[in-house]
Amino acid sequence: MVLVSLLRVATFNVNSIRSRLPVLERWLHDTSVDVLCLQETKVVDEDFPQAFFEDLGYGVAFRGQKSYSGVAVASRLPIEEAEAGFDDGGSEGDEPRILRVTLGVPGSATRPRLRVVNTYVPQGKAIDHPDYPYKLGFLERLARLFDAAGVPEGHLLWVGDLNVAPTDRDVTHPENKRDHVCFHETLRNLFADITAPRFVDVFRKHRPGDGEFSFWDYRVKNALERNIGWRIDHILATPELAALSSDCYAVRELRAWEKPSDHTAVVGVFDL
Repeated sequence: MVLVSLLRVATFNVNSIRSRLPVLERWLHDTSVDVLCLQETKVVDEDFPQAFFEDLGYGVAFRGQKSYSGVAVASRLPIEEAEAGFDDGGSEGDEPRILRVTLGVPGSATRPRLRVVNTYVPQGKAIDHPDYPYKLGFLERLARLFDAAGVPEGHLLWVGDLNVAPTDRDVTHPENKRDHVCFHETLRNLFADITAPRFVDVFRKHRPGDGEFSFWDYRVKNALERNIGWRIDHILATPELAALSSDCYAVRELRAWEKPSDHTAVVGVFDL
């Protein structure tokens, strides 16, 4: 295969896009990111800062709502298609949590297009809260969407704040979090059932060690300095695409900048 270039794809829960523009401006000025998938933008579509991304050379697709949820994809590759929601007859209220885009890849006309599913999976609140079964159902609907899309064939990425720490090494002090909605056994088993036959965890392909996280809770004192964190932001790729990955890493320093999100960006590098 003739390589086009290194393609860098990032996922970042910004916890309010307008609050995080200074962080994004500084980071994107110094970093080459070709596709940036954002979650928890917390802004209605009319107020999304589209011009900010266009001035940086990105096309952008987005779906949001006031003060809650919201997803966006900014891409230097042409956005050929963009759809919000599951397209399975469910509630329109799901649309600010899932954005499906198809990107054109420069080069041969026979080169596969890159499909990206950017999701902000519900947190779930508590095991006995109605939002927890909704979270499980959300993931099951994603599995059906992937099967309808022909996954695991082709070039498809599932990225975002998935609100799942898949294994013990993906959270600090796992023994204290067995009943947490992002770590409960029922959730992790479901997540494994969805991912194992369809996707490769690109981060773990390149970073198998302990202490690697993407989220440090504001409510935990000095969480970043003490590295009390969670790995709940993911880049998952179909096996065919994962084989083309050359690195994946969390940009830890973003969490230490002024007025940060409680998450940081995770970046995957692919030789396309």
